[in-house]
Amino acid sequence: MAIIDVQVHAYERNHPGRPWAGVLHGPPEVTGDDMVKAMDAVGVDGAIIVSIYAMYRFDASYAISVHQAHPTRFALVKPVDTRNPAVEEVIAEWARTDGAVGIRIMMNDDVPADPADPAVNRMLAAAGRAGLPVNLLCWGRLGQVAGLAARNPGTRLVIDHLGLQQPFEPPVPAEPFAALPQLLALAEHDNVAVKISGAGTLSHKGYPFPDIWDPLARIFDAFGFGRCMWGTDWTRATAFLTYAQGVDAFRLTERLTDAERGALMGGTVQAIYGWAPTKR
Repeated sequence: MAIIDVQVHAYERNHPGRPWAGVLHGPPEVTGDDMVKAMDAVGVDGAIIVSIYAMYRFDASYAISVHQAHPTRFALVKPVDTRNPAVEEVIAEWARTDGAVGIRIMMNDDVPADPADPAVNRMLAAAGRAGLPVNLLCWGRLGQVAGLAARNPGTRLVIDHLGLQQPFEPPVPAEPFAALPQLLALAEHDNVAVKISGAGTLSHKGYPFPDIWDPLARIFDAFGFGRCMWGTDWTRATAFLTYAQGVDAFRLTERLTDAERGALMGGTVQAIYGWAPTKR
């Protein structure tokens, strides 16, 4: 089974040709080539590049260029603006883009909190028609996701980063899994899946993160491994762990059987996003 990281970011240094709109914690630059080297060093076969909203907002051009350079190693997810009146056309065009496998909604304050909001639901319906899973950065908004899932049963919703607020820099929050019951409640919706991404940043004990496994086990029990996908959230996690640690904490743990590991670290990504890398 191929090992697939469900969420990584890649970006150039800030320059006038593609200026940053903001900053995300991490190195000054992590190019597509850099990401491939990091993956090769630890045996990761492929990854889904989530075009980085903090720096590029809704412009996925750099992620597209990385896919063009490494088409067998990366698939693409693009943030989409719920306020765009042409959002249905944007999604349809993205679905035709080589390497595109999903879209993302950043559920920030500018996204209405009403699960019946027509703009958000129009976007989810369009993604469902296009066959694109919708990745949701939705910490603090998990209750809203339940309503969205119920209204859009034909659209696959993917919860980013366990649906929990994750730190960008130390310290780890005192109760990092406090909102876990709200995530577990979403398991009743068959169209909801979960990225087990950035989990190491919620550990008070550091690598190999022994204190995350009991909470993760509750997620696995609720959703099943057919709806859970491992990821590093590289490069946001650099203040807490190395890329190798983000991989090996899951690849080497005795808390997973070989079958569970195979699903979590690649099989479920292939099933949900309909994509697999060409193995090295």
